[in-house]
Amino acid sequence: MPANGLGTYSLTGQVCLDSVGAALASGVRLIDTAYMYGNEAEVGRAVRESGVPREEVFVTTKLYPSQFSGAEAAIEEALEKMDLGYIDLMLLHHPGAGDVEAYCAMERALTAGKLRAIGLSCYYVDELTAFLPRVSVKPALVQNEIHPYCQDAEVVPFIHDQGTAVQAWYPLGGRGHNDELLSDPVLASIAQTHVVSIPQVILWWALQRGVVIPGSSNPAHIEEDDRLYHFALTEEEMAAIAALNRNEKHDWY
Repeated sequence: MPANGLGTYSLTGQVCLDSVGAALASGVRLIDTAYMYGNEAEVGRAVRESGVPREEVFVTTKLYPSQFSGAEAAIEEALEKMDLGYIDLMLLHHPGAGDVEAYCAMERALTAGKLRAIGLSCYYVDELTAFLPRVSVKPALVQNEIHPYCQDAEVVPFIHDQGTAVQAWYPLGGRGHNDELLSDPVLASIAQTHVVSIPQVILWWALQRGVVIPGSSNPAHIEEDDRLYHFALTEEEMAAIAALNRNEKHDWY
């Protein structure tokens, strides 16, 4: 699985097609969508029309709790909408009634080769402690809200201890909080030192701790977000960013 990708929340229609196309053209190979984003068909079309071989693109989608009671049909619906032959990773979008049964349906689709990997989103220590003993296949990945103001300092090590990868959504703040995070003086100072942008500092920090999926409809920002491998943060800089934690979630999940 690529370490850095494009989240497509709020991208619909031609904007979604253009954004995913720009991401793939710039070298991004991880695309994240979900049933609730309403753009699985556009994501699939953009991947098919990109000219990039299917096996080089890693596509993630998610089942929403409203789909849990009919998970097998929902999986088939996602496969049909995306029309990519298979889905690389399917997640439960967040906990809800029937989540274990829905996950078991994903396990069966995994065995059938329709899905290549399965996992969870918005599951934390309590939720994972209750959930994991009830399923057979260990989640390959847990996707949670993680950014410098909400670092999941206890949750990330717990997930890693299960042998499961962690992926950050809202890495740049999200839900109207981007401006505050992207003007933080500590991050600005670090960015100035390395002659990079504040988003690049945040994304590199996130990559040091797991996997990251920033979202953008701006081709220039998409390209910038993928150019993260020409600098590295020092231990002191990582510690300075760690000190920014407020346990401040920007969504209710």
